[in-house]
Amino acid sequence: MDWDPSDHDRVVATGEAVACEFGAGLALLHLKSNVYYSLNGVGAFIWEQIQEPRSILDIRSAVLARYNVDAERCKADVEGLLKGLTEAGLARLHREELV
Repeated sequence: MDWDPSDHDRVVATGEAVACEFGAGLALLHLKSNVYYSLNGVGAFIWEQIQEPRSILDIRSAVLARYNVDAERCKADVEGLLKGLTEAGLARLHREELV
């Protein structure tokens, strides 16, 4: 999958996973593949954010507001996680429609 999103592209969880608290994070079970994934506390926060379609910019802004992290590091880490969730079939990227 080509991963070159804009800040305004939206990401949403697919609904093909069940999640449960696991330590300070979450354990996700992808229902189609029966593969488990684990997310740390920040990943769990991002997972909560994408339960409804949310722009990548809004997700990064929420992470920056909640955690003490450098903006460039935040951008790289958030996009890395979103890309991984998308490639695993746990999230979907919706491209912004240009008018």
